[in-house]
Amino acid sequence: MNAVPYVIAALAIMALAYRFYYGFVAARVLMLRDDVVTPAHRLFDKQNYYPMPKWVLFGHHFAAIAGAGPLVGPVLAAQFGFMPGFVWMLVGAVLAGAMHDVVILTASVRQDGKSLAEITKQEISRFSGNISSLAIIIILIIAMAGLGVVVVNALAESSWGTFTIACTIPIALFMGIWMFRFRPGKSVEATIMGVILLSLAVIGGKYIPDSALASWFTFDRKTLTLLLAGYGFLASVLPVWLLLSPRDYLSSIMKLGVVAMLAVGIIIVAPEIKMPNLTPYIHGGGPIIPGTLFPYLFITIACGAISGFHAMVSSGTTPKMIMKETHIKPIAVGSMLSEGIVSILALIAATSLFPLDYFQINVSPEKFAGILPQLQAMGFTETNLTELSTEVGEKVAGRPGGAVSLAVGMAQIFSSIPGLRGLMSYWYHFAIMFEALFILTTIDAGTRIARFVLQESFGRIYKPFGRTTWLPGNLITSLLVVFAWGWFIYTGTVSTIWPMFGVANQLLATLALAVGTSYLINHGKRKYAWTTLIPMIFIGITTITGGIKNLINIYIPQMLEAKTRVQGTVNSILTTLILICIVSVLVDVIPRWLSKVRELP
Repeated sequence: MNAVPYVIAALAIMALAYRFYYGFVAARVLMLRDDVVTPAHRLFDKQNYYPMPKWVLFGHHFAAIAGAGPLVGPVLAAQFGFMPGFVWMLVGAVLAGAMHDVVILTASVRQDGKSLAEITKQEISRFSGNISSLAIIIILIIAMAGLGVVVVNALAESSWGTFTIACTIPIALFMGIWMFRFRPGKSVEATIMGVILLSLAVIGGKYIPDSALASWFTFDRKTLTLLLAGYGFLASVLPVWLLLSPRDYLSSIMKLGVVAMLAVGIIIVAPEIKMPNLTPYIHGGGPIIPGTLFPYLFITIACGAISGFHAMVSSGTTPKMIMKETHIKPIAVGSMLSEGIVSILALIAATSLFPLDYFQINVSPEKFAGILPQLQAMGFTETNLTELSTEVGEKVAGRPGGAVSLAVGMAQIFSSIPGLRGLMSYWYHFAIMFEALFILTTIDAGTRIARFVLQESFGRIYKPFGRTTWLPGNLITSLLVVFAWGWFIYTGTVSTIWPMFGVANQLLATLALAVGTSYLINHGKRKYAWTTLIPMIFIGITTITGGIKNLINIYIPQMLEAKTRVQGTVNSILTTLILICIVSVLVDVIPRWLSKVRELP
């Protein structure tokens, strides 16, 4: 089947939802106004509270929320077939994800840029706030581990990719100094120079593998994990204007540019979707995701439909930089719907590969040899993986995690555009850089947000920790956060980290939707509470089911094996803790909703 009608339908539905449904939400449900002074102005400190122009902040927010999830989740879930992922991303992004993001960002802006845990305390109770603080810290660490493991796998032993990503750091520093110190407000100048320099980094990267510099940028998985942790620490403690905001802005320009190119490329090339609408793996037993379609589709595809991590950005860095309340809709809703489009395009790119090639890339060589007869029995017999590996200049078989298969699919589409043939190696490494940029911008923002939450918690014990301007507190909490997620990446794999990331992330979305429902009810909008309550019920049911299945099918069996006992024990404890925390908050909040509804006329 041809991919073009699906792209056009998705774009049309997203545009209509933004214009009409979220126009109604902004005007009638949230009542966003320009005459309200935002925390960025009232609490301006040049460090964390800093008014940002709308589109620069859109760039930061989109880059921060659009990590590996919208790229990797749909690719991994493609083992179930094309249609389940497509439908869930379209419906989920419009009715759940965007509503989740805009309500939490609004609530945080109106409460001085407070974190989700603090908003929970205000809107539900101190008990729920304290419980959610613990859950949020655990979930953030797991989320960053889930995102980080993908970029580590994609860049391992790839000097071209690592060189290009390394170049984005000095480029971002240059842009930050240019936009906020040397030429304040001249974001267009910085943008042009940043894009040119980044393009040169991609082109120049081709010559790194055969040069004397190759060893400087060729690292194994464990070394890359340590380097990634070092970057996360620096990004967390440096001022937002110096690295975080300009790097995210540059990344967003590149991301949205590539997404637009991919959409146009799909329309021009009109690739055939080679993966069937449904595969037998909907019943379980898949080589990538062993579970059944329900609930694993909904915890594998997170960010492209709804993601709890977004609530951390919407109550972390972004609300501290909002210039006007009316900027909330384009930043929160626009970013989420854009992410939904990214996910759908990623699914199309991956499913345009021959299914046999898709599975050969996404499972280890040993596992692939074992399932080959099964795949051939399904009718998956055609392959051109050897040719693809030669054209991209990398060995792509046995590179699990979704990033490599997506990059190959994107490169195949781009190189099929008339006039662009013969450039597949450039397109592949460009796509790898594109994916790594998505992930790293989430790592830097996520580490900073986790630091905020940890400081809030420590501040109850020792007050200076609660001040985000206190340098010792910033350094200590950043080190703790980076060490925690770095340990998971260093000791884990995609197959062990991603299922826990999916459950943790969607449980956080359940919590955020519960807080959003309370916010609407408490602020006189109970007749609109269904906008957050319905998604909360669906996400809660699917994710709690997924968490229990992970314990039974993955983590408890790990505890029984000597080799994975420590990892299985840690995963079991954390998953159980998160489940208990979220259920505790729901038990606390539901009677409060019923009581509030009975009290109101």
